[in-house]
Amino acid sequence: MRVIFAGGGTGGHLYPGLAIARAMVSADSRIEPFFVGAHRGIEREVLPQVGFPFELLDLHPLYRSRPWENWKTLRGAVSAWNSIHAEVASEAPACVVGTGGYAAGMALGYAAYHAIPIVLQEQNTYPGLTARFFSRYASQVHLGFPEARTRLWASKRTRVFDSGNPIEPPPPDAFDKGPARPQWGFPAAGGKVLLVYGGSQGSQAINDAVAAWVRSGLPPDLYVIWATGRGNYEKFASLETDRVKVRAYIAPISDAYRAADLSLSRAGAMATAELCAWGIPVIVVPLPTAAADHQTANAKALESAGAARVILQRDLSAEALSTTLGGLLRDPTALETMKRKALERARPTAAADIARHILSLIDLK
Repeated sequence: MRVIFAGGGTGGHLYPGLAIARAMVSADSRIEPFFVGAHRGIEREVLPQVGFPFELLDLHPLYRSRPWENWKTLRGAVSAWNSIHAEVASEAPACVVGTGGYAAGMALGYAAYHAIPIVLQEQNTYPGLTARFFSRYASQVHLGFPEARTRLWASKRTRVFDSGNPIEPPPPDAFDKGPARPQWGFPAAGGKVLLVYGGSQGSQAINDAVAAWVRSGLPPDLYVIWATGRGNYEKFASLETDRVKVRAYIAPISDAYRAADLSLSRAGAMATAELCAWGIPVIVVPLPTAAADHQTANAKALESAGAARVILQRDLSAEALSTTLGGLLRDPTALETMKRKALERARPTAAADIARHILSLIDLK
């Protein structure tokens, strides 16, 4: 039974679809995921490696700041509609699962027009335009943040679930930090380990602030794992010491989660979902240029829940880091409370839960 997954452009929209697809196949081997994405998105690099059939289309976002380029969006929409029609004609899907981004729009539009059941997975506190618009046609909507519910345009027949974001669940020994620390050259006991992670590409603003903070001298008994992003690694590699490990990229990121006691991170939906599942208190620096400022909404939701502290990028500096981190390191009770609140927000079984609901919708016999 074919299930079409539509979404991409960024990893934050693609990886949730992959997690749900794997969970569906694990639950029922008759499921045959098929991915639709964009030539210009991250899916062109990722999908050839994952083993699912796929098709990349000439899809483009709306060029809001360069409207004269929207002819590309219209041209791509027509060709994408025809390609999707050909795929559906070859084998009709049981449903279309949209995980957001411009890469999802045409497949969801085709499904809505032809009355094919639609399932949406929205990662952020502030739903994107695609999720808001198509929620009125969806049979199911699965939310990464429960706060997104009030911003949907869902119909009365739409079932909305606070499922959480689909991630790979942490292992049973996730909270035992001792065995993981020596792999980074840190002592197995004593002190705290801070993970600095600005996303797969890194964050220039976070990197610059962390560099100034490291140069000013670390607090006693603090160790740092710092992922700079490949484009920034050469600039900051010289700051590595026995207490600061500088890496261009960390894969798998679970190697760092296993050792970390707290984190400094952007407020992307998938990264924060993973940090909550691992019970890692986080200082979030939301990306101010994210669409609809959704990272700030994510950050504020986590802060309100007691799982995070927020530093806005305009306020980010070595001094701000020193003040916030120093306060947490001097207050183990606050750190423990943040860990507990993070775990309360966590949904480590989200992928399996979403898969179960979708299977119930298509009701395989």
